[in-house]
Amino acid sequence: MTQMTLPRTVTFAAVLVFLPGLLAGQQRRRAPLRSPEVNADRTITFRVYAPLAKSVSVGGDMIQDQPRRPMTKDSAGIWSTTLGPFAPDIYDYTFQIDDVTVLDPVNPSVTLGPRTSSSLIEVPGGAPELWDPQPVPHGTVHVNWYESNVVGGLRAVYVYTPPGYEEGQERYPVLYLMHGAGFTQEGWTTTGRANLILDNLIAQGQAKPMVIVMPFGHPQVATTLGFNQPPASDRSLVAQDILGDIMPLVEKTYRVLTDADHRAIAGFSMGGNQSLTIGLDHPELFHWVAGFSAAIPRQQEALERTFATALADPDRTNATLKLLWTACGTDDRGWFPPNQTFAKLLDEKGVRHTFVTTPGAHQWQVWRRNLIALAPLLFVD
Repeated sequence: MTQMTLPRTVTFAAVLVFLPGLLAGQQRRRAPLRSPEVNADRTITFRVYAPLAKSVSVGGDMIQDQPRRPMTKDSAGIWSTTLGPFAPDIYDYTFQIDDVTVLDPVNPSVTLGPRTSSSLIEVPGGAPELWDPQPVPHGTVHVNWYESNVVGGLRAVYVYTPPGYEEGQERYPVLYLMHGAGFTQEGWTTTGRANLILDNLIAQGQAKPMVIVMPFGHPQVATTLGFNQPPASDRSLVAQDILGDIMPLVEKTYRVLTDADHRAIAGFSMGGNQSLTIGLDHPELFHWVAGFSAAIPRQQEALERTFATALADPDRTNATLKLLWTACGTDDRGWFPPNQTFAKLLDEKGVRHTFVTTPGAHQWQVWRRNLIALAPLLFVD
């Protein structure tokens, strides 16, 4: 192979030809592009630079009446739209540029999923919400890596310890908190802000100090390791991982109470199914069980099979459980009907429970409030 070396004069000339274009492109990249921008009236302006795109739209959990809203391009190649106003809350969104869904490239706030991720934006209210940072003592979120004997690989579990944990010797009750199918173990802190919610509730005396364990709810190795491993088909591996790997790790590493009276399990969507099935199948381990917008079977016959342990002996279930608590948004078209059916089935069988309905669809705006409502009820004599 013959190697050619360009004369230095030709190389320099080429630089002179292309330099203005390179600098112009650099200036365009450095030009401040603010997105998203929350306006004084609580509308949100979204912007993205895509000069060659034929169509751009934005979608997220703040939009319920249609999947995506189209954006308009200006002469500089910046697409934008203003939506709202929106109630004070945290929302997720993505852009669709032609046929590709992307994160907002100038917004560092994201929530990670096992396959897809979203950008985040908060619309503030007049006063801090319970999920907002407030000047109170704060707990600590630990990241624990472990080799899962069940799944067969390295996984991570997040653990929140309450304010004062490091300075004392007290043992705490523990809540196992599960996420939904579109998220990872980070979801309850990055988007759900479970740690800030508990910080604020504890500071106000509304909830008991507790340890919160946030497992990865998919039967696969950690997604952050760069492996593109699909989840195993056997969904029961998650329950086996929690009972066989995570609980021993937590009880060895942290000062937690290890009796069922001081152990709770809760979660939303896929995690709501997991928390209800694990909790109700193992009343010897969990006396506090909750599901938010749980992705449970839609037919009563399937519900009876899934929750046969709790339904077979209602008197034993009532005597064992301290709390069975379910909740769902009334606008959740997919999961409100089966959760309502489950509540009616529990009533028919004589199983003591609480079913809470709230406005909202299948979204974090519902699940944050579910946690705020549930936490004060846990571990109360």
